[in-house]
Amino acid sequence: MKKLPLKLEKRLQKRKDEDSFRKLLPFADGVDFFSNDYLGFSKSQNIADSTQKILGEYGVVNGATGSRLLSGNHPVFRKAENQLASFHNSQAALIFNSGYDANIGFFSSILQKNDIIFYDEFSHASIRDGLKMSLAKNYKFQHNNLEDLEQKLERFTSKMDDSEIYMVTESVFSMDGDSPDLIGIVELAEKYQVNLIVDEAHATGVIGEKGQGLVQHLKLESKIFARIHTFGKAMGCHGAVILGSSNLKDYLVNFSRSLIYTTALSPHAVATISAAYRYLESEQSFLNELRRNIQYFKSEIIQNKLQHIFIESDSAIQACIISGNTRVKLAASQLQKKNFNVKPILSPTVPIGSERLRFCIHSYNSKQEIAEVLKVLGNFVANSE
Repeated sequence: MKKLPLKLEKRLQKRKDEDSFRKLLPFADGVDFFSNDYLGFSKSQNIADSTQKILGEYGVVNGATGSRLLSGNHPVFRKAENQLASFHNSQAALIFNSGYDANIGFFSSILQKNDIIFYDEFSHASIRDGLKMSLAKNYKFQHNNLEDLEQKLERFTSKMDDSEIYMVTESVFSMDGDSPDLIGIVELAEKYQVNLIVDEAHATGVIGEKGQGLVQHLKLESKIFARIHTFGKAMGCHGAVILGSSNLKDYLVNFSRSLIYTTALSPHAVATISAAYRYLESEQSFLNELRRNIQYFKSEIIQNKLQHIFIESDSAIQACIISGNTRVKLAASQLQKKNFNVKPILSPTVPIGSERLRFCIHSYNSKQEIAEVLKVLGNFVANSE
């Protein structure tokens, strides 16, 4: 096999020197505090059975066989997209293969030359990659800082009469678990005539009366240009949807390259999305249990006097700052030795100095597990400070 070029070898070695080298590890047993399966839907027999029933209506099809514009637009897509549009109170819905595909396809095709977009500095990599692929000028604003956002809106929009202006934020940020003042952002969007996009990946299935997301929880649907919901977190399956107007859907079908030039999701994957949403709408016990566990986790943070190292969050993501790649990996290993699966988040995924343990709370975590994992963490912190 031909050798890796020297400059690539050097990049790998730099990762090793910084103790940030990544590996694909086998799935680990233990108490789950690391997956995005917040409601346990990935293991739901009810959803699996419902998926098979849906597929039974159409006959067995193992693969999509092509892109959606060729042979891959199986009838189950229409069923699922109508269901998603109805559940999320949107005029139209368009399913993508993943949240990453949705974001790069959306931002690379929607943003045109001379357009401007403002994005939160903690925006997900998929959003930032989509922005890089676009022709628009993009400006980041300080995380959840509406004052900084308005200053930038005033500065950069006043001279651009012929530009379309966009802004993107997330309803729950994946690394911090916090949320923006979405009502305040909407007010700024209206004041400066900005098209607002909200990525609801980690709010889907978690926030709102039935897990519809933060936008619907605040009744802001009519004020949002586009919403992105992904299914690989609380919904326990795969794929994503972009919600918006019928014209937006038509535009993306015509110009979004990550939709046009890829094989469609398999009918089984799309039927699973439909089944998971049906279950979410009809069965509230999982969501209620998740919310109780989040509140109990927060109370145990205080009980163990750890609030000074946790980022304030009411979501299923609870981030504990332990600076330094080596130190945070040591903390994770101590928890893993006690059979708790908690993963360290290293720089450069997060900025240097903000390395962290990222706890994901689930409906199926017991109060005993929550109390014990934070007790172990408290002992580590006490012995390392």
